[in-house]
Amino acid sequence: MIKEITKIPFPLFVLIFLLTACYSDLIYTDSVTMPEKTWDLSNIVNFTAPVTDTTITSDVYFTIRTGSDYPFRNIFLFVTTLSPDGKTMTDTLEYYLADEKGNWFGKGSGDVHELDLPYRSNIYFPRKGNYDFKIRHGMRTDGLKGIYDFGIRIQKFKR
Repeated sequence: MIKEITKIPFPLFVLIFLLTACYSDLIYTDSVTMPEKTWDLSNIVNFTAPVTDTTITSDVYFTIRTGSDYPFRNIFLFVTTLSPDGKTMTDTLEYYLADEKGNWFGKGSGDVHELDLPYRSNIYFPRKGNYDFKIRHGMRTDGLKGIYDFGIRIQKFKR
């Protein structure tokens, strides 16, 4: 007995194809919600990204969601990366979240503003295994208000 295959309507097929294609370059993504919309200085955000393909180049982005009560137009980040072989690399970064007139960069609606922060572009991960990213803010204030969440996205390099 032959089973009948259900046909997928063409518009639905196209939609599924497009959605799959949009995310086919994604290697890893995760985010952390800040308690009470405040990033404490002692709160070190940690992401563990598994790398299985060392032949491709990748882009690494951070994503930050802030509220209008965020008191600065910039943010400093301390980022430490630990590779599977135990080597570490530490960076001090500054990103601008708004212009000098207070207009927020990125996208948003109402009180929430989201911005992708490019960290590394066109890089190779030289070893297979887990790469740990530890991030803390460096804003000289303990409770950094107005930070809703902070995330990371690793995707295949796009020219």
